[in-house]
Amino acid sequence: MAARSPGPSTCCRTPVPDLLTLRLRESLAATPRARILRIDLAHHRFDFHAGQAVLVGLHGGPRRPYSIAVAPEDVRRTGCLELLVQIEDDGTSPGHLSLEPASLLDVEGPIGSFRFPDRPMERSLLFIAGGTGIAPLRAMLRHVLAARPDLRIGLLYSARTPAEFAYQEELRDLATRGRIELHQTVTRETPPGWTRRQGRIDRDTLAELVHEPETLCFLCGPPALLESIPPILTGLGVAPIRIRMEEWG
Repeated sequence: MAARSPGPSTCCRTPVPDLLTLRLRESLAATPRARILRIDLAHHRFDFHAGQAVLVGLHGGPRRPYSIAVAPEDVRRTGCLELLVQIEDDGTSPGHLSLEPASLLDVEGPIGSFRFPDRPMERSLLFIAGGTGIAPLRAMLRHVLAARPDLRIGLLYSARTPAEFAYQEELRDLATRGRIELHQTVTRETPPGWTRRQGRIDRDTLAELVHEPETLCFLCGPPALLESIPPILTGLGVAPIRIRMEEWG
């Protein structure tokens, strides 16, 4: 996921330099094609806004951008950054990263202008994710739940198959408890027993979540999603200024 311009700060313990060398605390399966990497900040302070990204790579090697998948409030509590990283089809890591705990990683950031605003005027939020594009939106969602529980939150999450929804148990639990309104859709053939939506996101799907034109929308996912969704939202009365997107690079 690309994060294209630097942004300001918000989060956690001693001033942060531009570049830190840190250890991978743990690597967990998220989906068959993605892993959760938790990087130990080792008591370094790391200030960021929900939605921003970092540049990460093996120590001394090239670094690539990944959105931070947790809120600043989470980092203050746990002392680690969390990334959702797509892996190779054979289960191995991308060449610039390691999935082995205790590996040394260079982390630079935060970067990116895709971020949750400090004082949104809107009372309704809609997050629209495709695949691993859930990462920055999960960070925003968790931040809102911690800092602005008065806001109405909708999440529309699209994936190729039911197995490719990252953080699915957590998101469904939030929906069951009435904290968020969750809709999921699968774009490829579904196995027996799948009772949720199938197919690409369309106007009818979005209309169920856009409860008022003054809804602040955040999108992250593949190019096809970012091209197709904004015209539908504007057709539902959402002003373009309320549609904010993070592009994958």
